[in-house]
Amino acid sequence: MKFNILSIFVIVLTFIGGETYGQNSNCWPSFRANQELTGYTPVSIGNSFKLQWSFKTEDAIKSSPVVCYNQIFIGSNDGFLYSLSMDGKLIWKFNAGNSIEAPPLILDNTIYFGTLQGDLFALEAKTGKLKWKYQTDGQISGSSGWIYSPDKKEKWIIVGSYDFFLHCVNARTGELIWKFEADNYINGAPATDGEIAIFGGCDGFLHMINVADGKEKDKIDVGTYIASSAAIKVDVAFYGNYDGGFYATDLKSKKTLWEYKAGPFLGSPALADGKVVIGSQDKNVYCFDQQSGKVVWSFKTQRKIDGSVVIAGEKVVFGSGDGRIYVLNLKTGEKIWSYELGAALSSSPAVINGMIIIGGEDGVVYGFSTSN
Repeated sequence: MKFNILSIFVIVLTFIGGETYGQNSNCWPSFRANQELTGYTPVSIGNSFKLQWSFKTEDAIKSSPVVCYNQIFIGSNDGFLYSLSMDGKLIWKFNAGNSIEAPPLILDNTIYFGTLQGDLFALEAKTGKLKWKYQTDGQISGSSGWIYSPDKKEKWIIVGSYDFFLHCVNARTGELIWKFEADNYINGAPATDGEIAIFGGCDGFLHMINVADGKEKDKIDVGTYIASSAAIKVDVAFYGNYDGGFYATDLKSKKTLWEYKAGPFLGSPALADGKVVIGSQDKNVYCFDQQSGKVVWSFKTQRKIDGSVVIAGEKVVFGSGDGRIYVLNLKTGEKIWSYELGAALSSSPAVINGMIIIGGEDGVVYGFSTSN
């Protein structure tokens, strides 16, 4: 490649993030909070929390919550997308007709989300009214991303499907703009910089796609399938695969800078303060030095970790299959607080000012607030 992808990424994302995307102390607008998919918020949270409310859906929750406009949005395997108030009361629900495991995306007062039937929906955030529906030919498991059209007059939604395609549709109308065919299922969310989309899939490649026309710029062979999303900083992508490898790969040279072998990685990593943190199906959360790959610390839970961790200020927040939500010290890995919910957690938390929100496989959405 003849240009620095991530230099462009950082410049464009700074512009996009400040103007429209809206991550702030009261808004967690997407699965990983931002288009770089870093899973980071500068929000400082407390050392202990109180369960303030819970809301029951009719089936397991594997989707992750997003929060904006004083509303919480989350999908359930019961086929409904729910909008809740900040005190856990139902505002509206939308029947999507099939299980929703993909986290929603909030953009311009619109909620975008996919279903296991392969439908991509756009709903009005305030009312839940359907704006449009676009159909793929395979299930949608990952969150959508978004970019501007080349003339900056429109916004486009990009989403991966089990039909092997990355789809790009007009955010306003749902009209297909282009689609790119990979060689197998696409599970995770694409990272975007306004010019390039970066994603992995079951074909064992990390793809770099020109978002203006859907043509592939380059790809990196990672050996086996990637079940989640890559997080990116400067010229390096951090990602785990199902064979239990966790990697830092230089996107310019396509060389692996370092790797670590552990259990399968189904969640996505979080980046902050020179560290990269990820949970594994071997029951551990690992914290690596971004540059060297040295393990800074690890923390063991009692069951596998399928969800993604969040870094909030100097703390790490995540749920485990052991039914507990944890808060750890980012520097040391020491447990600060935990709470047993009694049901496995494969959802990833949304963290805003004074609150942690997460869904459980018991079908319940839980809202915690700082108690100190």
